[in-house]
Order: sequence, then structure tokens, then C-alpha cells
Amino acid sequence: MTRPSTPPILSELRSPTSPATQVAALRALKNELVGHEQKKEMWVGLGVVAPLTRILNTHKGGGKKRHRNANGTSDRVGRSQPRTDEEEARMQAVIIVGSLANGGPAYIPPLSAGSVFPPLLSALCPTESSPQLVLAALRSLNTVADSVCLSCSDADTSEGSLMKELYTDHHLASLSQILEQSSVALVTQQQICLAAALITKTCKEESQRKVLASSGVLDALAIRLASFIVATRGPPSALDAQDDMGTADISVATTRSRLSSILQAIATIISNSKLRTTRFACASAFATVFPRSEADPYSWRAPYSRLSKRLPSHNSLDNLLPSLSSSQFRDGLSQTSNFPPLGAHGGWGSKQRSSRGFSSALEITPTEVFSGSEEDETPLITWLIHVIRAESDVTRLMASWVLTLLYRAGLANRRREAGLAMLLVPLLVRMLASDYRLPLDTPPSYDNSALHRPEWLIMEHAPTVLAMLVVDSIDLQRAAVDAGAIKRLSQLLKQSFDPLPSASASLLWRPTPHVSNGGDSTDSSSVSQLGVTGFSPEAYHVLQMRESVLSALASMATFKDEYRKAIIDNGVVPFVIHSLKPQTKEFTNAFCDTSATSEKTSSVGNPTSVLLAACGTARALSRSVSTLRTSLVDAGLAVPLYTLLKNRDIEVQVAATAVICNLVLEFSPMREAIIEAGILKVLCEHAHSLNAKLRLNSVWALKHLVHTATNSLKMKCLEELGPGWLKQIICSDVEDLGFSLGHRSGEKESSGGTPIAMGTPNAAGEQVDLLNAVEEETTGSSEGADEEEDEEVHMVDSIGALSKIDTIHKKRVFFENSKIATHRHATGLESDFEAAAQARMDDILIQEQGLNFIRNLICGQDATEMIDYIFRELGQDKLFEILASKLRPKVVDAFNRDRRSAGNAVKHIPPQQEILTSVCYILVHLAAGSPRHRQLLISQAELLKLVVPLFSHHSAEVRTCCAWIVINLTYTDDQSDKVHCKTRAYELRKLGVYEKLEELESDPELDVRERTHTAIHQMKELLR
Repeated sequence: MTRPSTPPILSELRSPTSPATQVAALRALKNELVGHEQKKEMWVGLGVVAPLTRILNTHKGGGKKRHRNANGTSDRVGRSQPRTDEEEARMQAVIIVGSLANGGPAYIPPLSAGSVFPPLLSALCPTESSPQLVLAALRSLNTVADSVCLSCSDADTSEGSLMKELYTDHHLASLSQILEQSSVALVTQQQICLAAALITKTCKEESQRKVLASSGVLDALAIRLASFIVATRGPPSALDAQDDMGTADISVATTRSRLSSILQAIATIISNSKLRTTRFACASAFATVFPRSEADPYSWRAPYSRLSKRLPSHNSLDNLLPSLSSSQFRDGLSQTSNFPPLGAHGGWGSKQRSSRGFSSALEITPTEVFSGSEEDETPLITWLIHVIRAESDVTRLMASWVLTLLYRAGLANRRREAGLAMLLVPLLVRMLASDYRLPLDTPPSYDNSALHRPEWLIMEHAPTVLAMLVVDSIDLQRAAVDAGAIKRLSQLLKQSFDPLPSASASLLWRPTPHVSNGGDSTDSSSVSQLGVTGFSPEAYHVLQMRESVLSALASMATFKDEYRKAIIDNGVVPFVIHSLKPQTKEFTNAFCDTSATSEKTSSVGNPTSVLLAACGTARALSRSVSTLRTSLVDAGLAVPLYTLLKNRDIEVQVAATAVICNLVLEFSPMREAIIEAGILKVLCEHAHSLNAKLRLNSVWALKHLVHTATNSLKMKCLEELGPGWLKQIICSDVEDLGFSLGHRSGEKESSGGTPIAMGTPNAAGEQVDLLNAVEEETTGSSEGADEEEDEEVHMVDSIGALSKIDTIHKKRVFFENSKIATHRHATGLESDFEAAAQARMDDILIQEQGLNFIRNLICGQDATEMIDYIFRELGQDKLFEILASKLRPKVVDAFNRDRRSAGNAVKHIPPQQEILTSVCYILVHLAAGSPRHRQLLISQAELLKLVVPLFSHHSAEVRTCCAWIVINLTYTDDQSDKVHCKTRAYELRKLGVYEKLEELESDPELDVRERTHTAIHQMKELLR
């Protein structure tokens, strides 16, 4: 048999006889490939990628700058000019690459191995390439990004991959130039839309969001958004004189412009960061279209009074919003929930927005509106609400996304919640309806990707936006439930488990079996071998929708048991359990084989993102005693969770451990079974993890596990955890570490939430006080820190219930102008603030749970034995020393002489309230032990001196604890202890405790007064 000869087309591409014949060969190859999957595979196998890379690399930079005019737009836009053979060859090669990438994820490995992406990205530069070539490159890159999304594995960041190559300074600068173009030509508007779409598809990691913000891409997107604002506000003649200042610098968007892609790219970049969101809101483009009046610095603000009555305002956007009656919403305000949201400690919106934080009076006087910075609101909020009301489909959804991010970042007036409940929430819920149809007059998108069908985007993103909006607000949750959100979300979750239809584009027959290198080969053959087939678009959409719906259901169950019951009554628990099953070896075959028959998606497992969302839903539902004892135990929740505790993904372990915190509570019917399965050893191993979130959740779960447990189990738990390790996690203070590291090179340790130096220089070499940094949350997955701030169960001990943990105070920052925001970012403070704030929060939470772990060890029956055991294992003097150190204020920069001045020599940071509460409860339990333990505690004079000021603490819980300490110290077990009890009473009086108790007799809190009366009565009896 003769060996097949090389096709003439390939020979011409490898050794072109002339530029014209090369272009002809490329056109012939393009015509063969488009729409023909079998020929695509054949040509890749023949080695066509290498010639394509060579052709793409033939361009020499700087050759097309003559086509650019002064304002950066192309001279050739709007009129046709013949392309040279070199340009035409590059154009055809770019189109061919896009056609190959359209074949699916299997074609990405050979393209990456053939180094196609660097020259393809080089074609993006609008000053180097013609507009048509830039547009073709953007289309091909978007196709590549779609195929990367369909890959069964995570996004490839290896050398030569699209993600690795795109996020460099040179190519991001090209994206910025594309977005900043002011031409209204169709090709330019298509470029802008596709550039924004490329950002949305490729920006998946926090590091990528940061570099997009710092490289100018976010500012360029702000300019594009400002052009739509100018178009909305009408011609200059309709504006006030002050509103017309500077708008000439912003081009006006036309009907060719696409707002949805701009909004989606902006939301993608600013997600999970208050600093980036604030920086975006303070962009100079918005300062241009929303100028402030010098006479009234607050004149640019949005019309808050639209919720009740109209007030005079200088903002021409006022007339865009309706006047809403607040009577129907007022009754729902000012209700207090016993349980704060799950995201209160780690979600990036950890500052609670529940109704208790809002006044019930919606009528706002001018004084209230303009009284201070706390009421500041960017006028962008008003405009976005107008867009949501005026637009439809994807544009409405993306505007809702950006508005939600601004709202959660604290850039909306706090009374805006009523308007969101009446205007935004019902619209989002309506999008979830099965009969929701897109308007017929919707302008076509320039991105024709199958993954970005408008109806798919809505089903994938609307639940996520709704979840972010309502998670911390009981009033917004009520509005969503009243609109029917739970029923619609439950239907969507069930729908995601329906059998997938057979792929419409099944694999064609081939004479030889398909061999995949799985993307792992690094030899020369990898450029001619296909990778794994990847997801079908339908399967990818189903998994995206499942993740989004699970997150929305979790957000609905953060407060009320009735909402949890409603979710369970809709029959979603079995589907949540199925969503907890990780992908197996059959996962790829079932989801990624386009020739496979219909199969139910629950039988093949779920990717990591779905596992995380399912854990969040299970955690929310397990907060209810009734559901934990019935529906969840019947569905077998414990089995898949125990498997996830050993998952190879650390984030999955964090999320699963957060759910275990609820399953090991005293009333949980799964508690004994989980203990027998060996949960104690697993949790203790996780408590030693380098990941701060995993350490936190593990110690939190151990705290619940030892509560009401037998002494033998408590001792085994402490032995497995390690007394030395327990002391380490309680004593390792970020501030203390800063004293020892603050004057070194400023290096930061790299683990999830590990401490960093608190007095180190920032990127600009400036000394920064990071202890009081703006506290910003990180995303991802904040399962550990956002675990319940308070447990649904009230842990009853000798002094009553352990009430909820107060939210760690976070500062709201609203930069006065874009210069401040830009300067803070340029000096590198963003990363410093993020790392320092998160490290400090993680540190405080872990210390708090470690102290609560000790508290639960020494409470309950036979507590005397456990107190002696704790003294032996931790060291009696060492324990009292640790407790005293937690009550002392932290001294900042005490050893930094360079920063000392007459006005700022030493800074004292008071202990966190959560730490104070935990320490006081330990002292209460020690005082509740035997008389010997009381005598030991009263002898700790220095420790008790630190307790005395806490009688005047602003927290009622701390004051109550102090009264309980006195009650237990002055309690007489029997006559033999009466003499020692009198001695303790005299010692307390010497410390000034009696005077403090007298002050508490008129305390506003009933519980404090009652405990105080008991303490005073006992002391009077002993002191008479």
C-alpha cells in the first residue's frame, strides 16, 4: 500500500510559492473546515496548526500605525480598503483558528501546544492591526474561550494557554484601547462588545480581577458605561447647566452599542471586592457625567426621597424614577431575627443588612439625606434602577447584577432597601418563570456563542443575583418569597436533573478509533492530537443553572424556619443530596461524550462549583431543628458530606466542614452516627490545616461536638487535637505577629488567611497601619468564616444561653473622588488591605472558637473533673496568662520609633467583643467549679483587675457575664466553704466590684439587672 501523500493545501501552507497562492490555500482550507467536524480532526492530525502559527507570526509590529488618527480610531473604519496579501493571510488564519476552536474543547490542547494564542492575541492591538483583523481575532478568541469553558477540567493556566497569555500588560493594554474607542462605526461597536465578552468569559480568578482593575480595563469599561448614561439623560439642552459640564468628553452610545456586555464585564471584575467596587463607582468618567455643584457638594446624589416624597434635587436623573408608596413595606421593617445571615463572617457582604439595621420611618427629611457620609450614594444607583425598569432580558439582568454589587459594597443609601424590594426583587423572580419569554424587539447580540444564549444567561445568572441581593436582608427575602421565588427555584433545581437530550452534533464515523491525549502530552505529537471532548453546551448550562439555583435557595433559608420548611415542602432535599455527590470516572463519559445517549445528570456527579453551592444549601437547611431531625436525616445527608470531608479540593473540605458544624449539635439525630464513623479524627486533622477557613470550621465543629459530651469523649478530643496546638491557635495573634515582623522586609505569608505583618510597608514603600484597614471579604468560597454567627441551638449551661456572636465591625468607606480611589490602588493598598483585613478576621474568629471550645470542655456535668484536666494539659498558670492577655488592649507601633510623634506615640486597640465574651464565659465556668477552683480564681488579682472595667462594657452580654462571675464566686456550697466565700466577697469589694454592681442596678437590659440583683444580694449577705 502506498503511503498517502501530503495534501496540496498543506504543502502550500508549509512552503508557499507566493503570497497569493498561500492566501488561496488558506481560503480553500477555511471552506473545507467550516461546519465539517471530521475534516477539522483530519487537518489537525495532519499538522495544520504549525503552519497557521507561522502565518500568524509573520506580522511585524508598527506597520499599521499609519492607519490610526489622532483620537485613536482607525482611518479605515467605515470605508473599504484592499488588504495586502500578508494581512489577508493573517485574516484567513485567524478565521481558521476560530473554526477549529468551534469544534469544542478537544481542539484547545493542539492549539495551545502549537503556540497559536500569542500571535492571535497580538492581533488585538488596534494600533497595529486593521479593524477587520481585530474583529476577527476577537471572534476567534471568544470561540476559544467558550471551548475552554466546556472543558471538563478547570481553566488551563499552563504555559501557552489562553488564560496565561491574555492576562499580561501588553494584551490588556490592547483590550483597554479597544474599549476606549469612540467611533460609532459598526465594526468598532462589535469590537467593544466582543472585548467585553472576552473579559467575562476568561476572568475567573481573583488575581485576574485585580489585574483587570489595575491595568485600566475597568476604567475603560466605566467610560463605555458613561456613554450610555449620557445617552439616557438626553441632549445637553435638557440638562441643568451644572450637569452639562464635561459631558463633551464622553461619547454618546448609539443603537449599535450593546449595554449588556459592558455591564456583565464590569460585574465580573468588581465581584468579591468592596475596594474594586468603590474604585469603579468613583471613576472619573462618572465624575464627568455626574458633576457636583460647588454650592451643594451632595447635589449629585440620587433621589432617596423617591421612596416617600419628592425633594428638590439638582440631579436630572430624579425624574427617571417613580414615586413609591412606602406604606406596604413599612410593616415589614424593624423585625428582629434571632439568627443573622450565614454570610455574616466571611461572605464579601458580611456587614449585615437585615431589617434591624434600618429605621422603620421611610420619610426622609433633607437633613437626614444630606447629613453625613454614611448617607452617601452614588448616582449610578439611580441610573441602574432606571435601566432595570426600562430595559428587558439580559440588559435588565446585568444592570441588576451591578446594582446588587454596589448595594452590597455599601454604596447605596441604607433606605434604598424598600425600593429594591418593590422594584428589583419581583423582576428577578419573574425572570425565573418557565413561561418567561424574551421581547421580540430585543437587539441581536454580537456574540453568537451557544453558551451565551439570552435565555440560558438568564437562567444561569438571575438566581445568583437574587441570592446576593437577599442573603443578608430578611425584608428582601420576604419580598422574594412573596413573589414566588422558592417555588420557581425548586422547579429549576428539579429541571436541572432531567435527562439531557442526545447531542445534536454527534461524533461522525471514523475508520480509526478516536485517541485523546487528555491535554497531558508535551511531545511534538501533541500539536496534532485532540484533547478530551469536554461538556456539551447543554450539560454546561445545566450545571451552571444548578449551581446558581442552589445558591439562591441557600440565601432564602438564612433567617426563617418557615422559609426552610417551604423549600423542603417543594421536594428539593433529594436533589440537594444528589448535588453533594462529586464527579466520578463516569462523569466525563456521561457528560463529555457527545455520542452518549440521554442520561440523568444525578448519576454522574457534580463539579466543584456545584458541590460548594450544595453545601451552602445543606448548611442553611440544617439550621432548623425540625428539618435536621426529619427531612435531612431521612434523605441521608451525613453520608455524602462525610465523603466530601476527604475531597481533594480544599474548598470542598471547607464547605463540608461548615455543614458538619450543624450536624454534630446536641439535638442532631446524626450526631452519634457521625462520631462512630470517625469524625473526631477528621476534624482534628483539619484543625491543623494551613487553610484558615478550614481551621476555623473544624474548631467550630469540635466546639459543638464536645458540648454535652461525656468527659471521656472530651478528653479524647483534646488529646487528638493537641493541647499545644490549642494554645497556639488561641495565642497566635495577628497584631502580636506584626510586632515581631513589622520591621522586616514586609513579606507576607501565602496561605488562605494566614497572618501577615501589620506594620509592614506597602508596595510604594509607605508604612501602613493595617490594623484598622477597611475589612473586605474574599468570595469564593467563604464557607468557614460565613458559617453561622450564631447557632440556631442555644447552648444551655450553668448560666443560660450562649447568645449570638456580634458581627465584627467593618468600616464603610466612600472615597470622596476618583483621585483618592486611584491613588489607593496605585500605591498597592488594595492587596495590603485585603490580606490584612482577612487575616485579622480569620485570626479573631479562630481564637474565639478556640476559647469557646475550652468553655464547652469545662461546662456540664462532672465539670470539676474537666477543669482539673484542662489545668493539667494546658498548664494552670499558662491558662490564666492566656485569658489575661486576651483582656488587655493591644499596643500598636509601640516599638516603631520612626513613626512616633508627640500626638501619636502609641496606639491602643481594645480587645474584640467576641474575644471578651468567650473569656468571660470561661471565667464563669471556672467560678462554677469546686470551692478550690473559686479560691484559685480569686487569687488571680491581675486577671480580675482586667475584668472590673468590663462591668461598664457596651455589650449587655459582657455585663451579664461579669455579674455571673460574681454570683458564682460568692456562691456557698456548704458551711465549710462559708469562710472562704466571705473572703472572696471582701476581695471583690477591694477590687471595686461592688460599686460596679450598684451602677448596673439601673441597667437598661433586664437580664443584666436580674443577674446584678442576685450578685448584690449574695455579696450583702457575705459582707454584713
